[in-house]
Amino acid sequence: MKSKNRFELDPERLATTDEEGHRVYLFPEDVKGFWKDRRTVFYWFLILVYLVLPWIYIKGKPSIMLNIFTREFTFMGFTLHGVEPILLFLVVISAMFFIAFMTSLFGRVWCGWGCPQTVFITTIFSKIESFIEGSARERKALSDAPWSFHKLSKRIQKWFIFTIISLHIGHTFVGYFVGPRELLHMSLHSPTENFGLFLAVMILSGIFLFDFGWFREQFCIIACPYGRMQSVLMDSNSLVVAYDKKRGEPRRGLAPRENEGDCINCYACVKVCPTGIDIRRGTQLECIACTNCIDACDEIMEKVNKPHGLIRYSSEEELNGNKTKHFTPRSIIYLCICLTFIGSFFLFLSLSTDLSFVYMRGTTPFTMTKNAEGKNIILNNFLVKISHQGEKNHRINFQIHDKNLANKIEIITPMKPLKLTQAEVKATMFFKFDPSILINGSRTIKMDILEELENNKVISNTEVVLVGPAQ
Repeated sequence: MKSKNRFELDPERLATTDEEGHRVYLFPEDVKGFWKDRRTVFYWFLILVYLVLPWIYIKGKPSIMLNIFTREFTFMGFTLHGVEPILLFLVVISAMFFIAFMTSLFGRVWCGWGCPQTVFITTIFSKIESFIEGSARERKALSDAPWSFHKLSKRIQKWFIFTIISLHIGHTFVGYFVGPRELLHMSLHSPTENFGLFLAVMILSGIFLFDFGWFREQFCIIACPYGRMQSVLMDSNSLVVAYDKKRGEPRRGLAPRENEGDCINCYACVKVCPTGIDIRRGTQLECIACTNCIDACDEIMEKVNKPHGLIRYSSEEELNGNKTKHFTPRSIIYLCICLTFIGSFFLFLSLSTDLSFVYMRGTTPFTMTKNAEGKNIILNNFLVKISHQGEKNHRINFQIHDKNLANKIEIITPMKPLKLTQAEVKATMFFKFDPSILINGSRTIKMDILEELENNKVISNTEVVLVGPAQ
């Protein structure tokens, strides 16, 4: 028999779908309380960081920028040029395992406290919707009402503001890749001058508008891969938003008054849920740990003179009367893997700050010539690519490491010293040498790199293979 209470959810399907599989729009009620206040402050902090951070310039560059066009990554004044894929991979994989570690300890805390989906919808889009269309009941009534001038005007106002905000979010996002000042300068000109970038901003803004304005909880339920992974990442010791069945059951109306639990079956927890679940049915895939149900239930408990915590942050072990183990083998493994990848990132980063030399031999392996005294001399031609990370400039000279060979090999560069003012410099380099230094037609020599700005201190070494006719 179907319940007359519309908040009594069907056990066979999601609250966001009807009998025919069509979407049922949710109108969650607003809530106040301990957790809501703290989440609001934290959400606004995240939004301000997102909006302001790229506008903070350090050493003339944005504090954070990943310029994929110039292959330049800037972070808090430190710049990486020609970012290697291994570095980006290590950043992404470290973040993934850090989230896995946090999930093993605190459940779906990312969704409830840090996900942009939750942050922007809860803090901005839902507030605008409530301001224009009213409370949850008023919004539902407006949605169910036939189209009229009143309804149309409300919807136009709402979606116009949604569009403006989505454009701002989209522009800020793109600003992390091209620089906010550069993007502002481009936006003051015709879109045709930077059509590719203009198209990217419009597409991103459209995605944000569609997701935050309309799709909403459907993304968490249908599209988000993290929701599917949480069951693998969590265990019985993970902290989740949970209903205490031992204390709450049987609910009011399901047993004699003297045998009832603390749950008065008011459905307050269901009414405020942004994904439309009943937390009293246990931990569910759709729960984003937003804590709305905790605050709603605590408010009801105060009214009926019962203690808080019928719905609370807890673990399955605690609800069963056992002690929660905060660090389990699962969480320790995730942490160790995360730290390994972080350590690897800094290792590769430290190696990438050294000067890197790539020698590309000319089309002719060697040329025979004669010096002023008429002796045979071999000439090797190379195009050398020199790259380095960071902002430091170099003025380098090359010197043969082996003193016995130093008088027999001459190194010729376009200028002495060779100035490295960019992340990557290509220069033509010639080696003139006596054929007697070759062994079976080749010889690997070692060169010292001298930094003129540091009193010709040896800062690096490099090797190159010289070739000539086999004897």
